[in-house]
Amino acid sequence: MATSKPSNALVSRISVSLSPHLLDELDGMVASRGYGSRSQAVSEMVNAELVEHKRKLGEGVMVGNITLHYDRTVPGLQRQLADLQFQHIDEVISSLHVQLSHQQVMEVILVQGQARKLQAIADLMATRRGVITSRLQLLAAIMPPIQLPGAGGKAVSAKPAGKSAKPVKRAGARKK
Repeated sequence: MATSKPSNALVSRISVSLSPHLLDELDGMVASRGYGSRSQAVSEMVNAELVEHKRKLGEGVMVGNITLHYDRTVPGLQRQLADLQFQHIDEVISSLHVQLSHQQVMEVILVQGQARKLQAIADLMATRRGVITSRLQLLAAIMPPIQLPGAGGKAVSAKPAGKSAKPVKRAGARKK
């Protein structure tokens, strides 16, 4: 694979060799998804694999969401999910609760933290009786810095996945 990297370019160019069959499959995906080019499609696929790789390493700070679909009529389930969010208040940023029907709810929980910790939180929620489906989606990005009371108006920030990070605390966050 050859690479070329001009000093003032916003992108780097690479050369990739593909079998004719794989190239036809790629072209079909580019057309069906509406990508502007093969490069755009390949770039998105590489990014998705890099995010998955970082998630598996588990040490970097990432942002994402936990999406739950559950039966709200299961006794105590909503309370258990709310308690889990409170127990992990340093990682849970926000949540959206949508009533899908009389019995079914979709909840989307915005999270940030180490990938392993976020996976553990998602697993705790997914294994509750009454949860129909769940999914953790992570991005190799972080939330913008959040200002803290008593920090002199200065924001505390985290470093992206793969680098050492200081925990980001939100106003109102409590110690465990």
